[in-house]
Amino acid sequence: MQAALYIFTTKGYHAAAMDDIAERAGVSKPVLYQHFSSKLELYLALLDSGAEELIAKIAEALGSTRDNRQRVLAAVQAYFSFVDDSAEAFRLLFETDLFNEVQVRERVQRADDECAALLREVIAEDTGLDNEESTMLAFGLMGMAQMSAVRWLRGEEPLDRDRAADLMSRMGWRGISGFPRHSDNPST
Repeated sequence: MQAALYIFTTKGYHAAAMDDIAERAGVSKPVLYQHFSSKLELYLALLDSGAEELIAKIAEALGSTRDNRQRVLAAVQAYFSFVDDSAEAFRLLFETDLFNEVQVRERVQRADDECAALLREVIAEDTGLDNEESTMLAFGLMGMAQMSAVRWLRGEEPLDRDRAADLMSRMGWRGISGFPRHSDNPST
């Protein structure tokens, strides 16, 4: 899987060959086909793995505290961590050259939807906003975290990951904290 991840992210799906993946993995091509019936199946397995990792990081971040300011920080840090620790999986998931393939698009959208659902629950609980409004805010926070993490990864001048995540979480918190708190929610 690591060999395939490397080949797909360095060459792109269309230029990647099963021969290249097998060679990098140190196995024969028939052995590779014993595990994955096609290049697309292997690619989809990698997408699923990356999506599961990101969703788990977001769930862990949101479950780590009841303090909403810290939740925003933890969620932003989860994106920065995913970009930093799993840069190839991040690129495969969010910079895929195969987005027009229905199965790929559905998996990427499902990952986005699952992350947003986790954030939406917290936002709705705290603000009392309806489902659609909470979803919109969740996607906004995700987009901010994702795009800033990408910029951080590609930055020309090094900026400490924690500092970068803190900057973005402070901006996100300023925005999300401007919504009225739900009167039944005692959390901060």
